[in-house]
Amino acid sequence: MMENQLPECQKCNIGVLVPMSDYGRDGASIRYKAWVCTNPECGFNIRIDNGEISFGRPVQKSQK
Repeated sequence: MMENQLPECQKCNIGVLVPMSDYGRDGASIRYKAWVCTNPECGFNIRIDNGEISFGRPVQKSQK
């Protein structure tokens, strides 16, 4: 992977993984909380929640 290039999705080999950020409970910014494949048919994602890494959970709209 070249510098400043997004990683290719290893599940579908079509999309790339884009970083997603969020805010913590105290309002602090959390950079790269999740990575999501740009191929909508793939839907692969990997994320960090409360210090635990999870992947493959269905991507859906937030209720917030």
